[in-house]
Amino acid sequence: MSHIKIMINGMPGNVAAALAAQAMKDERFEIINASLTGPEIVQDRHIVDGKTFSLIHPDERDQAIVQIKNRENDFISVDFTHPTAVNGNAEFYCKNNLYFVMGTTGGDRRQLEQTVLRSGISAVIAPNMAKQIVGFQAMMQYAAENFPGLFSGYCLEIRESHQKGKADTSGTARAMVSYFNKMGVAFSEDQIIKERDPRIQQSVWKIPEAHLSGHAWHTYTLHSEDGTVTFSFTHNINGRDVYAQGTFDAVEFLFQKAKSGLKGRVYTMIDVLKQA
Repeated sequence: MSHIKIMINGMPGNVAAALAAQAMKDERFEIINASLTGPEIVQDRHIVDGKTFSLIHPDERDQAIVQIKNRENDFISVDFTHPTAVNGNAEFYCKNNLYFVMGTTGGDRRQLEQTVLRSGISAVIAPNMAKQIVGFQAMMQYAAENFPGLFSGYCLEIRESHQKGKADTSGTARAMVSYFNKMGVAFSEDQIIKERDPRIQQSVWKIPEAHLSGHAWHTYTLHSEDGTVTFSFTHNINGRDVYAQGTFDAVEFLFQKAKSGLKGRVYTMIDVLKQA
């Protein structure tokens, strides 16, 4: 059985390291022992479950990627780096003809898509890799497109909690804002309530202590003008395993697109789900 080679970028970050640990147990994949990292990282290697990964800093990646491509031939890049690196990394992948799965949130998303559309590769770009949440978002998108104004006059509260190290507001929560807007709710992204304090997460939110360092809790609550009607949608994730499952499905999906030579295409997790 041939394996799909993947290069997981973002180590020693928690998500990238967790993905690497899962990939090493998955017979579909062969993981390259190198990872793009940020300029703030001082170490030059990171160990995951006994496997050593070389950490490639921004000032050395142009030279390093040539060597990796010559050694490994075709592979899929998986990006779970930092929001500030999103656009620069996308340009790097496109310049080097590296098909990639972008799980990192933040950055200029329109520019991100345009970079791929103008390139010689394709990519899967999604603010959330958890398939079940993506399916929930698809349902909300369907409602937004088919029932405009459904919640006109309602007040909305969006609360999201992630581990202390997550720099930006949840990409999933931001995506949901647009759906509620189409359903008639006046709400902006800067109104999202973002929690990153572990003490409050444990004492107020009741997030299990074991998952304070890795979780994604979201609640969307709607109240009618007269206060007689309330709708609430909640999805709470502890740990990171669910993201690995979706990411690996996206890798398989993109690998087939790469084999077909499809270029300049931007796919979402909805596309991945439809072909699962």
